[in-house]
Amino acid sequence: MQYRTVPKNGDELSALGFGAMRLPTKRGRIDEEKATKQIRYAIDNGINYIDTAFPYHNNESENFLGRALQEGYREKIKLATKLPVWAVKSREDMDKYLNIQLEKLQTDHIDYYMLHGLNSATWEKSKKYGVFDFFSKAKKQGKIINAGFSFHGDRKTFIEIVDSYDWEFCQIQYNYIDEDIQAGKEGLLYAASKDLAVMIMEPLRGGNLADKVPGEVTRLYSEAETKRTPADWAFRWIWNHPEVTVVLSGMNDERHIEENIRTCNSAFPNSMTEKELAIIDKAKETYKKLLKVPCTGCSYCMPCPFGVNIPMCFEYYNQYYSGSSKFMTRGMYACHLMGVMGETANASLCRNCGKCLKACPQHIAIPDELKKATKTLEGWRTKLIMPLAKRHLPTDMNE
Repeated sequence: MQYRTVPKNGDELSALGFGAMRLPTKRGRIDEEKATKQIRYAIDNGINYIDTAFPYHNNESENFLGRALQEGYREKIKLATKLPVWAVKSREDMDKYLNIQLEKLQTDHIDYYMLHGLNSATWEKSKKYGVFDFFSKAKKQGKIINAGFSFHGDRKTFIEIVDSYDWEFCQIQYNYIDEDIQAGKEGLLYAASKDLAVMIMEPLRGGNLADKVPGEVTRLYSEAETKRTPADWAFRWIWNHPEVTVVLSGMNDERHIEENIRTCNSAFPNSMTEKELAIIDKAKETYKKLLKVPCTGCSYCMPCPFGVNIPMCFEYYNQYYSGSSKFMTRGMYACHLMGVMGETANASLCRNCGKCLKACPQHIAIPDELKKATKTLEGWRTKLIMPLAKRHLPTDMNE
């Protein structure tokens, strides 16, 4: 297994991490027998970083891992989980959630603890309720070893967060299509320059870079000197970045675990050739042709006077039409933009003031495109999803 070093503490983490968000299921619940075998197989083969969060699998992922990591497996890994910031209503809530998670995970400490899914609104909320004091005290008590955050916001906010505290790590969405959205490559390089370990989520964009590959991309891959699967190409591109510490994969199939481990064992920093990188560039351009809006996520259009998160609205609008699961895209849109996991920032808040038009370097007709995004992503199907999403997210200490 390839290992990469966390700059601030010297931990040697497996470059491939196991994400416990998409575990195998049976009749709508985690298939515990199968999932336990998969996680233990991964650990036995060198993976030593396991990532989960309070709401995963209807709030059951942490409970499951508490059981799966018995018989000595907890001691073999670094465990990561996240504070559900959207549910926090006081400084005391932070301590309460952490204690609940420690109990569920059957451990006395979390190795890598994050604020979950930060954006500008949840970051302000975290500061308001004393997040720095929370981390300081939890570290002194030994309940948290390393402090970090996962991120789904704009680049300006990302840099502000990085500079605000002595974090050990952060977690960002990054793949060869998403170099320019959210934290993006600029954020990756900036975090690494501050000696933060950088964990990568969505390396396959929800599986779409591996399963629903356009014919033109398949042809590009087939013409390469070395034959690789689409997943191999996508993972290898991320591991080519020396700034990346861990790439998380939501593995739920034994073949995928084996393939990802094989790829990881040979995908070292700066190991891709110029020809291989050129193939990825062409694949990226092919995917970009499928995008409805040529938004690069630069956030020059922000802040919107009426609270619209314009780049994120366009991100989900593009995902909807680029092969992603339409159900999952609606669900993520509802969670991140329609108030399920924080403040509302959805497309229909636009009042056509025109301020964004003057700022956009891509000259996108932003109000017009937001209307299209509203029609696509805020219809009755999304409204049906919202109660389900809220039901499975923590909102108070009784859940």
